[in-house]
Amino acid sequence: MILLKKKPGNKTEEAVANFLRNVLGIKPRNISLYQTALIHRSASTHHKLLGNLNNERLEYLGDAVLSAIVADYLFKKYPLHPEGPLTEMRSKMVCRERLNSISRKIGLNNLISMETGNGAKSVDGDAFEALIGALFLDKGFNQTKKIVLNKIFLTHMNVDAIMLEDHNFKGKLINWGQKNNITVKFENQLIIDENSKKLHKSIVFVNNKQSGEGLDFTIKKAEQIAAAAAWETLSEWNYEG
Repeated sequence: MILLKKKPGNKTEEAVANFLRNVLGIKPRNISLYQTALIHRSASTHHKLLGNLNNERLEYLGDAVLSAIVADYLFKKYPLHPEGPLTEMRSKMVCRERLNSISRKIGLNNLISMETGNGAKSVDGDAFEALIGALFLDKGFNQTKKIVLNKIFLTHMNVDAIMLEDHNFKGKLINWGQKNNITVKFENQLIIDENSKKLHKSIVFVNNKQSGEGLDFTIKKAEQIAAAAAWETLSEWNYEG
């Protein structure tokens, strides 16, 4: 038996169109793309030419598009952050738990068609990625990026709070040094850039060897960036701890 997830009856073109208009502020060119994005594989429909239709292909596409959007956003929002923290931040923003939560916040989960009793934990997040894939095919990358950032992420997600989650790299580095009897030392400098802005530069030394550096407008953040870079360096040196 096929049911509409968490709602009685089958989803309709009107219900999907209302969601797109009310939540995302768009009028779809190809509504069938979005309808397909909401079909879990357990509720696959059969097409005489295409075979079984569900949201798995759109999910694959949406995953790549979403990753590119988030990477571009973080690259511009945090111009002084090295690759390591940016990669971790992107992972936090697009992790399955986060996408599941967003899907529920915007009500997308109520439109998913799936077989009764299917207990897959990733259904809501998978549908969200499929929605992004449908948006990309229907509206193109630039419009999809605007919708994802303005209508979804910046409305339903506290990006700065996520950035601070488990990001006490300085504390982790110092604790690691104490545990392994290794000296960890931070040196801070005040720098005036070409636009006469004051920046703090932090350099971290592990056993008197420079391991990472960071630049920011506050000492605290500069030290965190430097410590994050040091973690990457320690990995390259094959330190264990």
